[in-house]
Amino acid sequence: MRGAIADVADGLRLWELWSTHGWNDIRQRYRRSIVGPFWLTISMGVMVAGLAYLYAGLFGQSIEKYLPYVAVGMIVFNLISGIAQEGSLTFIASGRIILQTKAPLSVYVYQMLWRNLLIFAHNMCIYLVLLVFLNIDIGWVTLLSFAGLFLILLNGLWVGITLGALSARFRDVPPIVASVMQVAFFLSPVFWTPGALKGREAFVHFNPFYYLIEIVRKPLLGEMPSADIWLVVIALNVVSALVAILFFARYRARIPYWV
Repeated sequence: MRGAIADVADGLRLWELWSTHGWNDIRQRYRRSIVGPFWLTISMGVMVAGLAYLYAGLFGQSIEKYLPYVAVGMIVFNLISGIAQEGSLTFIASGRIILQTKAPLSVYVYQMLWRNLLIFAHNMCIYLVLLVFLNIDIGWVTLLSFAGLFLILLNGLWVGITLGALSARFRDVPPIVASVMQVAFFLSPVFWTPGALKGREAFVHFNPFYYLIEIVRKPLLGEMPSADIWLVVIALNVVSALVAILFFARYRARIPYWV
């Protein structure tokens, strides 16, 4: 337990290392591209516009209110999905470096979180454009989105440690995670509203992704998240942290052999 906690703490102290590598990952992915990382923003913007226009007509929603709802929902879910899928590949993708360099294993999880946070920041340009052209009622409550984002990243740390170690041992885990996230996209209120599911509220109340999305989306749309949303997300972090620390303490020394 002490070694696992020390690994997480030591990895956080090496912020210059994982932040530099995370930024270089983005630069290498879009090397020699004129637009660069903003291709992420363009592709996300096209998808948001298409889905919002289509489902606004299907659900009878006003496009002025529905477009920001879908845009922020997709941006936040893309962050959650990226953390889950890349988190499951964290140690596998860094296998050579793990074998050649003596560093806390949590460094690679922090690098993955930083990389996805940069992608999230690029996608948030869509939200800023919507602020200019649409009447979105924002205020001091919008600052709560930073607290919600922090809780998502904190939960991503524990998820990345657990899924990364599991995937290093069992290579079937990454495709399972990818499949689960694809299904979760349609079962979560990303482009549909909870009020549209009459008689099927279980898809909302028992869906952890709903709470993770709403804790950021509501403040960005000028709404206060309910106490239930905060409590569920905090509870998710506590449970995820306990599972991750116990699992990491038990199998941390075996990860270099698995990768």
